[in-house]
Amino acid sequence: MQTQTQKQTRTSVHDKKITHLESADAPINTQRRSLIQGAALGAAGSVLSTFPGGAWAAGSDKPEKTEVKIGFIPLTDCASIVIASVMGFDKKYGIKIIPSKETSWASVRDKLVSGELDAAHVLYGLIYGVQLGVGGPRKDMNVLMTLNNNGQAITLSKKLANSGAVDGPGLAKLMAREKRDYVFAQTFPTGTHAMWMYYWLAAHGINPLQDAKVITVPPPQMVANMRIDNMDGYCVGEPWNHKAIADGVGITAATTQDIWRDHPEKVLGSSAEFAEKYPNTARAVVAAILDASRWIDASLMNKQKMAEIIAEKSYVNTSVDVINQRIMGRYQNGLGKTWDDPHCMKFFNDGAVNFPYLSDGMWFLTQHKRWGLLKTDPDYLAVAKSINRIDIYKDAAAMAQVSVPKDPMRKSKLMDGSIWDGKNPAAYAASFKIKAPLST
Repeated sequence: MQTQTQKQTRTSVHDKKITHLESADAPINTQRRSLIQGAALGAAGSVLSTFPGGAWAAGSDKPEKTEVKIGFIPLTDCASIVIASVMGFDKKYGIKIIPSKETSWASVRDKLVSGELDAAHVLYGLIYGVQLGVGGPRKDMNVLMTLNNNGQAITLSKKLANSGAVDGPGLAKLMAREKRDYVFAQTFPTGTHAMWMYYWLAAHGINPLQDAKVITVPPPQMVANMRIDNMDGYCVGEPWNHKAIADGVGITAATTQDIWRDHPEKVLGSSAEFAEKYPNTARAVVAAILDASRWIDASLMNKQKMAEIIAEKSYVNTSVDVINQRIMGRYQNGLGKTWDDPHCMKFFNDGAVNFPYLSDGMWFLTQHKRWGLLKTDPDYLAVAKSINRIDIYKDAAAMAQVSVPKDPMRKSKLMDGSIWDGKNPAAYAASFKIKAPLST
């Protein structure tokens, strides 16, 4: 039987058709790739000369697969996977990453489950949902590493902003004053954007299950649907929040780092079957992406180059200016306010980003329980230990010379003052005043 949340997140807007933007999977510009790879010799080529046969010694450590197909959604935070491939960081580890542009998170889920994709840039909560059979077919899954922290946002329509809803308190006042059906969009029922949207609304006294209608829309289609008034607001990754400002259809009401500073976001996910069958390949992929992540965060010049690469049609398919401002921490809300955010999207942050903390995965389970996606409390720690492959990550980090934390749990304070440390997840899930009616 579907929960109320599942029903709502699968609801369509009846009065207006959800529009689909073009998502052409154009072939990679091989000439441009060659030029970029040539320019990248200082970053990756010097290492290749040190290891002319690749970083792997001959024998049992050699990657079982030489080509690895990794899915991604057109978002800024797919960058480390794209950079690892385009700039040749993967060659150091004896593999070739083949980025595969996908149209929706549901497509990514299905292709991971079927084995059509080896791994993917994917929502943290999606992997946990598949593991528990929530939001789709059940299959044992793995999180191999975290790809980024921060860098998502909540966009409200210009129409709402003109009525005074420019932030959470303003939205709550407007919804209390003007009663109607308010529609908000997220990108996948168990995913990060749904949880950020729900958390933010609830922190301002808005029950997302009772006071609003929640729909699911793929990231690249958010701006087009806001333009034709299909939704009042949405939570998505960049560049689709800044794009709404550039197109004059929306404003940024909050960033997700406002909700939880240095929160986990996308992960490198795979089926457990893939990691079990190809462990050397999995380690090689993680090490290559660690190298790419370190390169991105190393300088503003590298971030600009990254923005130029992923803006291409083969990847995010937008203008460089829509990507590069927020990746450098230069924010505007669309109403004249500008600020520099030191907690913008991070891909490496001296290795602090990428470790697959058990407590991070457990947090998403607590929110799935809070919002009725899970009827009972799972064994939070056991589930996280079965999914988050800390063993694979540590081996890859050693290969890439990246330090790892001693503790697989971390402590964080969220926007409403609640403290999350993973110590008592069932009590934490039950502690929220606003939650699904059946949560206890």
